[in-house]
Parts: sequence; C-alpha cells; structure tokens
Amino acid sequence: MERLRALRGLFACVGCMPRCTRRRERSRVSSPVPTCAVTLLLQCLQDREGDRAQAYCELESALWEDDSRPPCGVVNRLLAEVSQDLTAAQGVTSNVKTAASNVLVALARTHFTLVMAELQSHLKATGEMSKEFVLITLSKLFSTYAPQCIPFVWLTLAGLRSVVGQVRSGQILRIACAVVKQWLDGVKINLSSGTQCPWPAMEKEQIYENLHELLFCVVWNWQDCQEEEDKQAVLGAVATMLDVLLQEELHQEHVWEQLLWLVHPCQEIQDTCRVAKSLILFLEALEGIESVIPKDRFLDITSAVFYQLYDDTKQHSEADRVQLTHCIMLQARICPEEMILFLQSQLEDDWEAGCVAALGLLGALARSDEPMMTEKLPQVVKAVQRLCSDPRIRVRTAVLHFIKDLLNANAWSCSAWDVVGHIFSEFSRTMGRRAAGHLSAEEAQEEGALQALCMDILGSLDVSVRGMSKLLWPRLLLFVVPAQYTGMLIPVSRCIQALSEREDLTGRQIEDLDPHFVSSMFQGPRLTPQTLLVRLLVVAGSPVAGSKLQAAALLLMQNLHSRFHRALGAMWAAEIPLLLQCLEGKEESFLDSAEFERRLLKFLRASLETIEDEAWMEALSCELSRWLSSSASSSGEKSFLYKALGTVLGACKGVLHIQEKLLQHLEEANAEEPCEAQGIISLLSHAAESNFQTVLATLTMFASRLCKGHNARISRRKKMELDSTRAHATRSALMLAHGSLALHASKEQLLAHLEGDIVGNILMLYSCSCRDLQNNLALVQSITDFSAAFQGVGDCVCFNPSLKGKLLEILMDLLKKYYSGIPVSPVPLKVVLALEQLSKLKPSFESKDMDEMLVLCCKNIVTHPSAEMMLKIRKSQQASQYLQLQQTSLKALGRLMAVLLETEPTGGFFQNIVHVLRRSMISENVWERKRALQTCSQLLSVCEELQRGDACEHFGSLVGLLAPLTCDPMPASRQLAVTCLSSLLRIQDKAANRVIETRDLGSLCEGLHACSTVSQLQTTSKMARIVCRNFPVERTIDFMMAIKETIQKAKGVRVRAAGKWMTTFLQMYRKDICWNVPPILYILRSCTSSPQQSTFMPFLCQVVAILSRCQTEAVINNFSQLLEPTDSETWRRIREFCLQRWSQ
Repeated sequence: MERLRALRGLFACVGCMPRCTRRRERSRVSSPVPTCAVTLLLQCLQDREGDRAQAYCELESALWEDDSRPPCGVVNRLLAEVSQDLTAAQGVTSNVKTAASNVLVALARTHFTLVMAELQSHLKATGEMSKEFVLITLSKLFSTYAPQCIPFVWLTLAGLRSVVGQVRSGQILRIACAVVKQWLDGVKINLSSGTQCPWPAMEKEQIYENLHELLFCVVWNWQDCQEEEDKQAVLGAVATMLDVLLQEELHQEHVWEQLLWLVHPCQEIQDTCRVAKSLILFLEALEGIESVIPKDRFLDITSAVFYQLYDDTKQHSEADRVQLTHCIMLQARICPEEMILFLQSQLEDDWEAGCVAALGLLGALARSDEPMMTEKLPQVVKAVQRLCSDPRIRVRTAVLHFIKDLLNANAWSCSAWDVVGHIFSEFSRTMGRRAAGHLSAEEAQEEGALQALCMDILGSLDVSVRGMSKLLWPRLLLFVVPAQYTGMLIPVSRCIQALSEREDLTGRQIEDLDPHFVSSMFQGPRLTPQTLLVRLLVVAGSPVAGSKLQAAALLLMQNLHSRFHRALGAMWAAEIPLLLQCLEGKEESFLDSAEFERRLLKFLRASLETIEDEAWMEALSCELSRWLSSSASSSGEKSFLYKALGTVLGACKGVLHIQEKLLQHLEEANAEEPCEAQGIISLLSHAAESNFQTVLATLTMFASRLCKGHNARISRRKKMELDSTRAHATRSALMLAHGSLALHASKEQLLAHLEGDIVGNILMLYSCSCRDLQNNLALVQSITDFSAAFQGVGDCVCFNPSLKGKLLEILMDLLKKYYSGIPVSPVPLKVVLALEQLSKLKPSFESKDMDEMLVLCCKNIVTHPSAEMMLKIRKSQQASQYLQLQQTSLKALGRLMAVLLETEPTGGFFQNIVHVLRRSMISENVWERKRALQTCSQLLSVCEELQRGDACEHFGSLVGLLAPLTCDPMPASRQLAVTCLSSLLRIQDKAANRVIETRDLGSLCEGLHACSTVSQLQTTSKMARIVCRNFPVERTIDFMMAIKETIQKAKGVRVRAAGKWMTTFLQMYRKDICWNVPPILYILRSCTSSPQQSTFMPFLCQVVAILSRCQTEAVINNFSQLLEPTDSETWRRIREFCLQRWSQ
C-alpha cells in the first residue's frame, strides 16, 4: 500500500495520472513467453532457490526482450523482492546488489514510473537501510533514460537532501555527489538548449528552490569533510549546482556567496589541481553569461586563488601552477581592469612571494595576447619598472621573466621603459657583484643564474615580432662597446645577424634615439665606427674570452661591415669566415691562440690596405690609443691593443702622427711590469713593418732623452727620474725593442742602420742602466736578436770587428760576474745563446777569444753549481725551473761548440774542448760529471755530423776518460758514457773506412742499469773488449794517462772499472806495445801513490804479470833501474818480488 501511495503521489507530482481507458488497455495486453520466464525467475527468487545473482542476470535478460512487459502484479512483487536486496544493510553481497540494480534499470524500460517511485521512496526512507545502490541505480537510470528522468529532477533533489543529512563521508557521499552532478548536467542542457522547457513555471521555480536547499544542505553537512576524496567530490557537486543556478539572474547573488565557500576550502586541500579545475568550470560558465561579479566578491575570489600561487608553505607541482594561473587568466578575461589593479597592488606589497607571483601572472597576461591586455600593457610596464632597483634575487628574476614574456608578445609597447637596457643593466649588475667576491656560494650561483637568464632572454628574441626591429636597432650597438657587457656579445651577435637578414640595419640611426637615453646608457664618447671596431677587435683577439665570444665579435663585424667603411664589405665577406673556421677548429694548420692572434692582425692589416683612407686610419689609431691608455696593465686585452695599435700605425703615412702616438705610449708605459714592457716592444715592432725609418727615429729620440745628462749637470729631480727603477726598466725595454726592430728590418734597412743606430743605441742605453739582472738580460737578448737578423743579410757582408770584440768583452764580463754566483740565473744561458749567434757573424773570433769563451761557458754551465748547491736546489721550490734551465743551457753550449768548430778549421780548438771537459769528467761531483758527459755527447755528435777527424786524434784520451764512467753511480751518466763511446767508434769507423758494430754496445746497456756492482763490472768488461778491438795502438799512452787520472782522483766502482778496461786492453795488445812498456810502467808507478791503491792493487798486479809474461826483457830492464825517492812502498815491494822471481 505504501508503494501505491508513493506512486499516486508521484503521478500527481509529475502531472501524468493515467486514464482508465489506458489502464484497461494495458491490462488486456497479453503476456507472451518472456512474461512466464519473468514469473518463474521471480518465483525462484522468492523461494530463495539457486544463485540469486545468476537469477537476477537471467531476469535482466528476459526484461530486455522486445516483447517483454510483465503485468503490474508481477511488477509490484518484483519491486518488493529487488528492493529488499538493494537496500539490505548486511547479508547481501555487492554482486547481488549490482545484479538487482541492473534488473530495475531493465524493468524501467516498460515501467519507468513505478521504478522511479520505488527509488524515490528509498531516498526518503529514514530507517536502517543502505542507500548506496539506490543512488547507483538512479545514476544508471539517468544514463539510460535521461529524457524520462528530467521531469523527476526536483523530486530527486528533494530526496537527495535526506541522503545528505544521513551521510557524513565515504563511498555513499561520493556516489551522491556524482548523482547530483550527473542529474544537474542534464538540467543545464535542457535549460540552455533553447527548446520548450519541460517544466511549468511553478515547477521550474520549485527545482531552483530544491537546488538551493540541496546546496545549503551540502554546504552545511559536508563542509567539514576530512578525506581528500570526499572534499573533491563535494566541491565538484557544489560547482555543478552553482553552474545551474547561474542560469537565472535572480539566483546569482546566492551564487557569489556559495562561490566563496568553493574557493576558500581549496587553501586546505592538497590536490590543488582538482580544486582549480572545479573553479575553472565555474569561471568558464560565468564567462559565458551577461553578469558582473561584484567587486568585493571578485577581490575575495582573486585573493583566495592568488594565495595559492605565492604561499611558500605549499609545494605546488607545475600542473597545479598551470591550473591556478588559468583561473587568474579566466578572471582577467571576466574583469580585466579589476584583475590588473589587483596585481599592481601586489607589486607594491613588501611580501616578496606575492610580488614574484604577480610578476609571473602579468607576464602570462602579456603573453596571452588578449585584446584587453593590449590597452593596459603600458600601465603594467610602468608599474613593473618601479621594481628595477629591487635588490631581492627572486624579484629581479621575476622582472626578467616578465621582460621575456613582454618581448615575445608586444615589443612595440616597450616605449615606456627600455627593457633592453634593463637586461644589460642587470647583466652588468650581476657581473659586478660576482667580481666583488663578497658572495656566498649560494648567492654566487643565484647571480650566475641571473646572468644566464639575461643571455637567454636576448638570445631567444624573435626579431619578426611586431616592433622588435624598431626596439633593437640601433639600440643594441650601444651595448657592444662597454666592457661590462662583454658576455652578452653572443646573443647580441645573434640578434644583429637576424636583423641583417631582414635588412633592417639601415632603418634608424643612433641619432634618432632619445638623447637622454643615449647619454644615460652609454657613458663616454660618441659611438663611432672606430669605437665599435676597436671593441670587437679586442674581444676577437682575446683568448680569455673564449672561442664563442670571439666568433660572436667576428660575426658582428661581418654583419655591420657597412657601418665601418664602405670598402670592407667584399673583403670581410671572404676573410671573416676563414677566421671563424680557425675558431671552430676546422682548419688543421691552426695551432693555438697565438697563431689566431697573428692571423687576426694580418686580417686587420689587409683591411687597412683595402680602406686606403688616411683620416679614417688615424681616427682608428686614436681610438686604439685611447683604449690602450684606459686599460689596466693586468687586463688581458692590453697586449693585443699594443699589437693592434702598432699594426694601424704601420699602415698610416703621417710621420708626425705616428711619432706622437709612439712617444705618448713610450712615456705612459710602466716598463717595470713585464706585460707593459712586452707591449711596448710589440707596438714598435708592428709599427716598424711599414714605417721602419720613422719608428727607429722615434726610438732614437726617446732613448737619447733617457740617457741625456747621464754624465752632465742636471737637476736633482731630473737625476732621480733618470735613476728611478721605472727609467731603468724602460731602458731594458728599449734595448729589447731595438733587437726586435732588427728582426723586422729589411736587408737594406739593416745594413744602413744596424751598427750605427741599433747597436749604438743599445750600448748607449746599457751604459746608462744600473746593469741589474733585467738590464743584463735585455742587453744579451738584444745582441742575440740583431746578430740573428744580421745573419739573414748573407756571408758577403762582415760585421764591424771592433764592435764585435766590444760585444764579446761585455758578454765575457757577464759570464765572469755570474760564475758561482746566483744559483738560479738565466744570464749564462742567454749569454751562451748570444755567443752562438755572434760567433756566426763574419769575421770569426780569434783562437784566444774562442778559448776564453769556451772556458768561461764551461765554468758557468758544466762546472757550476757544486754538489752541495745542487742538493739545496733539488730541495727548493724552484727545483724544476732550474733543472729545466740547466738542460737548456747545456744544449745551448753544445750548439755554441758546433758553431765554433765550424768557424775554427784547425784541430787545436777540439783539443782545448777535451782539455776543459777532462777536469769535469773526473770530478768528484756526480752532477758535474753528468753535465760534462752531456756536453761531450753533443760535441761528438757535431764531429760525426761535420765528419771531422779531431776525435780520432784524441781517441785514446776520450776512451780513457769515458771508460770508468760506464760504472758511474748515476744511471744517466752511465748511459751518456755509452753514447759517447758509440759516437767515437762511428767516427773511428768513418776515418778508417771500416765497419764497426756499435750496436753491441747498445745491447749491453741494460746490464749497466743493474743494481749489482758485479753485473755492472761484467758488462763494462764486455764493452771494453768491443772498444779495444778497434783501438789504435798508437793512442795507448793517451789511454793510459787518462785512466791514470781516474785512478788517482776517483774512488769506488769507477776505479775498478778503470782497472777492468786497463787489463782488458793490455791483454788484447800485450804483444804490440813493447816500445810503450817504460811509459806504461811509469804510469803504473805513479798510480801506486793514489789514495785508492788498495782498490787498484789487484789490477796493478795483474797488469805487471801481463807485461812480465809478454815483455819480460823490457820489464826487467825497467825494474833493474834504481828506485826514485818518490816511489811508493807498494811499488818497491812489487819491484823486489819480480826481481827475486826472475833471479831464481
């Protein structure tokens, strides 16, 4: 009866009371087979037989048959049976409930009103029952029979209120929210479809009333949901209800109130993205209607959403930020003026996070290209401009991101604020802070990120954007010259290249820009072609800048060629790509930065030759001179500036202008700093390539000024200036400059000016100097340079002998001064190099000069330093520096000896060399012996190369000196001794025209490297047999005399090695040396007085025995002579023993 009453009420509500005729007609409809099946299945369910879920499935299939229409009695029984399972609180599985729900959906095909009445009664029921599957069935009904459900909307909304009051959380709540959203979506479609409304006016108002009541009920009962899923479901349902209510203007005020509830809980929900999506749905609906949000409501909504963006306590994902930003964008489209005012107010707030978020949103609005934003953009730009001086790193970053958005969208609207200037200013600001060195590691990283952002903004500009060309050109040129913007040249180059491809470089001139802007952004002289070219040349010539910056500078030159000079276009188009290939490493012959600098200067020289405009070149030299004067000595660009200025002055023709610039920088340069001194030399050398006479005259004038009054009466102040450290350093630089000038002079210029002007000026400057280390090195280097230059003239011209002798005297005095002096000094090396070049000049030195030269050089390089000094040097920090200097000096000494041997054709000089080296080769200083062996090795290599027979005449002496050194304590000395012996054998081979196997010596070297003394002595004995096989017997006494010196002064293994070689030689040639027995015995007699006689005694006895067996008569005759007072006791015993043995 309750179901019938509900049905009658439902009929009355929807206005569809059935007529009796229709009822009678329906009652007379026959029920075919499916009705019987439905009845049978219902009976099974009522009898609780079989599987209920399976029975429901079969029943569902029967009801879906086309001719199935069960009678009302069966329907009522079926509804009662299904409802029990559908609403059972427990005891029924979800499978059975799902199957029961599906049966109701199938039954609604023919009895929709009865099924709906059954479900409505369950929604309003207050007893203990489950409404989950009731709600699920309602959802299925709407999905299947949406048009038929529309008339029951207001009744369903009323029934849902009871569900809201009974449920607080969980699955049922979420299903109820889904039903609300699903049914109201249908309502919205019907209200906006334009067709005839399915409800009468009163019923429509009742729907809105029930919807408001349901909305209030949901808000009241479900606003405190704790579970995230429950919150999301509630918010989705509320958003849908609000969306429907907005269809009527009368209900909009209530919507604003409920909207604030929708926004504020999102501050506590973790999944901001889903909250934002619900809000987006509402805002999109709001955008499509003609209604205005009250300002107070708008600010409340905007503040709530904006809070999400700048709240530092929330870690939003990128998706969350996108959705929240989209909400702001939707609000901006609805109320553009209010939104922009709101964001501008946030810029003025002290809260950093809010300011950063507002900048991000304003950038997004600028990027959106909305019509309303175009009108408001100048106002926004002006507001952002006030933040340019803000020191906070996040605000500075946000301003740059805003500029990036602005430039990519509306470049033409940047007239209110020079955004390009701010990018460069910010870059310079970060450079200054990082260079100051007062930042923490984190701050330095942040500043570095800002720099990278500045470069990225400029590098990513699209010049095709409206107004971009007008904004950039020629404004970009103003940022090329200042040094603080060097790092930005790469993106600047890219922009200018893009502009040049669009042929926009001739549109505006710098004069067209705002004068105030030019004066504020470019402090200094007017931006001339020369200024711009100097800046780009400096960057291109600086290896410190890096290849990318260098390439950017070259590309700027290529793209701006028309702004420099009209004659450069074709030449630069061909040459600059070649320079770029060098930087990219595509050219195999390109070696290093020095080579690239040389090519760049050559390119500059060729450019000047192409221009042929004297006034333009003088202006360029003046600009280079200005840059040079203002550059710090420590800057890496100053070296290149000196060379570039010299190159330009070399191309100029005006003598007075060249002299003026040269004298200016000669006076300004502080030669105490090595880079400045080298810069002066480079300046003069490059200028002299085409203006030798002018440069030499200027140099002579300045040198005379430095030496003027050196011996005359001058004021005390002037004397202090001339005697200052700076003046002496300048004299050193000028001496070096004269040598460099000689190297760059032509043959005619050198012959005309070398002896009188160049050498004369050098000697004058040296005579006025303090002759410290710097002055001495400068003098020696200048002698080396002009001597090398004079060799290029040819052998047909002779150097002034008296002048050559004077130079030799100066160099010899320096060698004497530094002998056994400072342990680490480059002077001896430099002197040897100078002597090498000076010795090549005609006429040759006299023999006595060569001998003196040889002795002094060997003393400084071979003999010095002592063993004690070497130990100190090896422990010092400069050990590697000195050892390298020492090796270089030894190689230079070898080359000097080669030169002297070539210029001295007699054999006397070679003998002197051997005599000088003899003392060092038997020295107790292991280092000295090693140096002597290195020198000897180079000497023998030269003799072998020149095919001189000098070594053959001293074969015995050299072998006697080298043989003991094959067992020297130093492995390197042992190796060198073997190398010298091999060279001797090869020389002997060539002299005697026979083949000697020197490879055997090399194969025995490994035995010398053994740690065992026995192994070393065995190896040296094998070597002795190889050498002695090729020994000229006539050199026996020389060999024995040299061996004697080792025995007398050496000790240890070297003495034993000497004995091995002596016995080996005498055994091999004992029958061929009868006429040498007396001198050999005399040498042996002198050896017995050696401190090392105990070590040598076994070998001495062996030698006497060898001689006694082979040359008995000669030995007896020698021993029969009376003893001398100087004979040692050892020799007396040997003599007596031999005489007694022979008398028996």
